[in-house]
Amino acid sequence: MIVVDSNVLAYLYLPGDFTARAEALLQADPEWTAPILWRSEFRNILAGYMRRGSLTFDQAASLQREAEDLMRDCEFDVDSNEVLQLVRDSDCSAYDCEFVAVAAKLDVKLVTMDKKLLRAFPNHCASFSAG
Repeated sequence: MIVVDSNVLAYLYLPGDFTARAEALLQADPEWTAPILWRSEFRNILAGYMRRGSLTFDQAASLQREAEDLMRDCEFDVDSNEVLQLVRDSDCSAYDCEFVAVAAKLDVKLVTMDKKLLRAFPNHCASFSAG
């Protein structure tokens, strides 16, 4: 089991330079988890693709459903106090700290390309690009 940030999910569903890496990660560890916040972040990524004309509404809606199916029963609420403690101890956003909080709670790694998270929480994060 690993926690993945929203960008890793996007790499899986939106073809690009990191898609093969995301597919290999899913193959190696198919139990992905995240805070419920991932849904909003992923929708925002899809919104950008729609606005740029790279995805239609129907394509975006289909990708959202696929991602929700993948993450079904693997989404977690986070404790606000834990998130705020992580924010206090770093220069990371509360949004990013939600992912770290899930990783810490489950005692697993958060897979991310976010250099700030990797520096601030080396015990809880693993580099997606190191793979």
